[in-house]
Amino acid sequence: MPVQSDKWIKKMAIDQKMIEPFEDKQIRGNNISYGVSSYGYDARVGNEFKIFTNVNTEIVDPKNFKPTSFVTKKGTECIIPPNSFVLASTVEYFRIPDDVLVICLGKSTYARCGIIVNVTPLEPSWCGNVTLEFSNTTPLPAKIYANEGACQFIFLKGNEKPETTYSDREGKYMDQKGVTLPKV
Repeated sequence: MPVQSDKWIKKMAIDQKMIEPFEDKQIRGNNISYGVSSYGYDARVGNEFKIFTNVNTEIVDPKNFKPTSFVTKKGTECIIPPNSFVLASTVEYFRIPDDVLVICLGKSTYARCGIIVNVTPLEPSWCGNVTLEFSNTTPLPAKIYANEGACQFIFLKGNEKPETTYSDREGKYMDQKGVTLPKV
């Protein structure tokens, strides 16, 4: 499974609309960087955040998830409470090719502040905005910034198309838009 280069990512983004909107170079300035890199794509976090709260003393149950476990906030930044987490989504919409698996790693800028970004793999033929989980591992409040870099997606090309893709099995998170909560 070779890792795909910036040349391949640019071609797929333009020809196949694999990433929309797409930045064909790293955007930096006073922002946490985003856009294409040597062997990946640094995606941005959107401006809607679902902040975990225990105000309703809910039990976190993936089979019976209660949306009341979160408070929704829209804005240019979000404060993650100590030892808690926030859900958000990428600005970018992804269309994954049939023979590609995508893995995601958090940006070092956030990791060095104790903020971990978690994303499950993007499977062949999946499409949508990616739901991101930001965990604040510190005993202090932590800040994340909307419309700035959050994580890097790495594209791995398989040796052949799988027998069954995500869309073939009608995956439950297909074509998600914005922050998507757990489903069974």
